[in-house]
Amino acid sequence: MDIELKGITKKFGPVVANSEINLRVNGGEILGLLGENGAGKTTLMNILSGLYKPDHGDILINGVQQNFKNPGDAIFSGIGMVHQHFMLVPVFSVAENVILGVEPTDRFNYLKIKEAHNKVKEISSKYGLEVDPTATIDQLPVGIQQRVEIIKVLFRSAEVLVFDEPTAVLTPQEVVEFFKILKTLRDAGKAIVFISHKLNEVIKIVDRISILRSGKVVGETIPRESSEKKLASLMVGRPVNLSVKREKKASGLALLSVNNISILNEKREPAVSNINFKVNQGEIVGIAGVQGNGQTELIEALTGNRKPSQGQFLFFNQNCTSMLPRQIHKMGIRHIPEDRQKSGIITEFSVAENLVLNTYYQDIYSKGPLLKKEKVKSETKKIIKKFDIRTSSEEIIAGNLSGGNQQKLVVGREMSNKMKFLIAAQPTRGVDVGSIEYIHNQIVSARNEGNGILLVSTELEEILALSDRILVLFRGKIVAEFDSTVSPSEIGLAMAGIAA
Repeated sequence: MDIELKGITKKFGPVVANSEINLRVNGGEILGLLGENGAGKTTLMNILSGLYKPDHGDILINGVQQNFKNPGDAIFSGIGMVHQHFMLVPVFSVAENVILGVEPTDRFNYLKIKEAHNKVKEISSKYGLEVDPTATIDQLPVGIQQRVEIIKVLFRSAEVLVFDEPTAVLTPQEVVEFFKILKTLRDAGKAIVFISHKLNEVIKIVDRISILRSGKVVGETIPRESSEKKLASLMVGRPVNLSVKREKKASGLALLSVNNISILNEKREPAVSNINFKVNQGEIVGIAGVQGNGQTELIEALTGNRKPSQGQFLFFNQNCTSMLPRQIHKMGIRHIPEDRQKSGIITEFSVAENLVLNTYYQDIYSKGPLLKKEKVKSETKKIIKKFDIRTSSEEIIAGNLSGGNQQKLVVGREMSNKMKFLIAAQPTRGVDVGSIEYIHNQIVSARNEGNGILLVSTELEEILALSDRILVLFRGKIVAEFDSTVSPSEIGLAMAGIAA
């Protein structure tokens, strides 16, 4: 199946999200779609998948014009979307998730579960996806859950597959396996759109590359004629330095000490088991690991949002195990949460309100029960400019920003406050290469000024680029410790629980 977008234009009020975009994806081809935050990628894919209707332009499948009224029309026409955040029900089996919404039933309306199992096995075998249809989702590793998402769209007869940041939560070994699956799908004649900020992966796996900037296609190329630097420059519109300069320096006193900490999850099951580590002054300690191995619970405990079941942690030699989040914040500890929408911002609040979300009560911003609105406005404008938050006004509702700009809002707020220690969980998740460059430099500058930094990331490149020491978390335990010279494959093995 060949699909073509011709002259696609989409406006939201005065904002032009897509402007006269022409894009073609052929069957048996992987197209890499690149662009910085706010470039229009998400809007374009929402139009392709039937969530939005374009103001102008056409969608053609095999040369025939389409008129999608809703996502169901797009799915029926053979278009499938594999989202970055999986759309799976954890307590359901693989087969139950695959058939959800299109359940095969007999004439008495009974579910044909055996037929569903057989269909899942058939798809798994055909495309090398290897998954047990009876397995429960919450018992599967992330890489296998992603396979379930792919089976879901193939079950619905998708011929065009859109992958949004598909390797964001995979280990290096899982990425290798995923690329094998992509090639199998391509060789079977599927048309594939691969959206990613990982330029090295784009060059490795795609056949063609299209770059969006400010809602327009600004370049098209093929991998052998490009490089990461060239792609980054096209995306951002300026040269981008993809390496981080980090001077070696002796670390100072321990700013954070974690002693025999154990933490339970919501099910009262062990999430973190008896871990010990320190973060010193002027040091970045990176915690690597596949999402779901205790990182979330650990960060929640260190920020006062979850009480450990055992042990204690100290900031600046003061026991903070039982402190509330505001008490910890007042000590100069800043926190970039892993989920910006769940824990970082209030989407219904304005950009300005979100930028003073954890400091509004301070004298600088308040007078009694009232906010000093002009002061909030002036400080907000400084942060917007410094962190390049793409918004027409500080009064814009935060939920209307693109995901990457929401992330920059959170990072800008936390790193603009005076701090002594930074807990950065997935600090560049969903952020374009230009902003990654800036955020990384800000983190390194904070380290050079004597702050302690605890960096938690599923991005191995980020961990390797920034960390002075690297700890690997697997099933709630620290299973390995490395210095910054370690290879990605060594860390990847430890992340999978395999001893080197």
